[in-house]
Amino acid sequence: MIQIYDKRTQNAALAVSMLSAIFNSMGSSSVNVALPAIGQEFSMNAAMLGWVATTMILAASIFVVPFGKIADIFGRKKLMIIGTSVYTIGSILAALSVSTFFLLTSRVIQGIGASMIFGTSVAILTSVFPAEKRGWALGWNVSAVYMGLTAGPFIGGLLTSYLGWRYIFWLNVPLGILSLFFLVFMLKGEWAEAKDEKFDYLGSLILALLITCLIYGLSKMPSYLGGILLMFGIVLLFIFVKFEEKHVNPVVNMKLFENNIVFTYSNLATLIHYSSAFAVSIMLSLYLQYVKGFDPRHAGVILMAQPAVMMFIAPWAGKISDKYLPGTIAAIGMSMTMIGLVLFSFLQIDTPLLYIIVCLMFIGAGFGFFSSPNTNAIMSSVERRYYGVASGIISTMRQSGQMVGLAIATMFLSFFIGNFQITPDKHEAFLLAVKSAFIVFSVFCFFGIFASLAKGKQKGI
Repeated sequence: MIQIYDKRTQNAALAVSMLSAIFNSMGSSSVNVALPAIGQEFSMNAAMLGWVATTMILAASIFVVPFGKIADIFGRKKLMIIGTSVYTIGSILAALSVSTFFLLTSRVIQGIGASMIFGTSVAILTSVFPAEKRGWALGWNVSAVYMGLTAGPFIGGLLTSYLGWRYIFWLNVPLGILSLFFLVFMLKGEWAEAKDEKFDYLGSLILALLITCLIYGLSKMPSYLGGILLMFGIVLLFIFVKFEEKHVNPVVNMKLFENNIVFTYSNLATLIHYSSAFAVSIMLSLYLQYVKGFDPRHAGVILMAQPAVMMFIAPWAGKISDKYLPGTIAAIGMSMTMIGLVLFSFLQIDTPLLYIIVCLMFIGAGFGFFSSPNTNAIMSSVERRYYGVASGIISTMRQSGQMVGLAIATMFLSFFIGNFQITPDKHEAFLLAVKSAFIVFSVFCFFGIFASLAKGKQKGI
């Protein structure tokens, strides 16, 4: 029997999910601004600086599905309390870092805490809100993510400039404590619909290895090491699927994919959308600074156009998905992203700034229309006992998509420019790389539209 929760519980769950979404996304985006200052203090090379940004993503991707399953078994609120505490402790350790190794270890701890939060916050929202209000709640959760992404670079820049990069991590501490207060004292109840199941340790280990190989391999493309890791990851994926099909209590129930068209195609759409759009801000940042000559602060302000539009549209799109087919709305979002990417494929050295902002707004609107309806479709297509795992799989698709997009962008830059710096004589080659990447991303989105529409035949329940 499905329990009906009062408004106080629903509001507490929404407040907790939004707080966690804000300080996770703001923490991730603000660190990127502080990388030069961190590198200068610890004498890091470019490769090591990249690890400061990616260790948290990798750790979160490795652990999110297993922790989602643990949450389904032992309790989602319980694990979210632990995850918020771990993330906050990781932030304190990062702020106190005395060496590169200390900082990277702290980022791994942050990633582990974040994986517990990713695998529980959306699952708790889905558990607490009825189907007719679920999209609205998920929309506000998505909006909170984009609030963090919008504010992160600006706040990170201010803190780094006036107080030092360590205060970026200190800022997470009061937000984490506030989130813990809501979790412990305001959010009543526990959710553990799979408490009769045992945890799949071996399956989780195989999953961790294959995700590590795939994500790290993508980050190393197009090198030989990247190719070898990707092939090994694909082999492990085949082994993982076969192992899970035979396991009594698998960490990922393959029937979620085999017998659920909505779940399968919605997750495929997530992978496609993030593969297509994640690298936009990175490539546009390079374009604005190297080709247009903007400083990092002004380039960051221009790039805020995308997440700002996402932030305002996501709650509205989520609310609409409660009344109409989520897949259709997500397909509209995918189409808008595709339009923005196609327009960016005509980028030139003298392209007007207004044109760039309009393109960013198109992609921002696409994200806003896509994210919350797509999440609503996924979470509404599975049984309550799988909410934590489903939430974790969404996060894995998102992180994997980001790495695919980054790998494609890096591959085109390597092909057209090589190891040379982006000097004025290389601007034409750089633009060719950027436009080629946008064309590929546009094609991805075209197929993503059909993946979104495939789930339009049934509405979330």
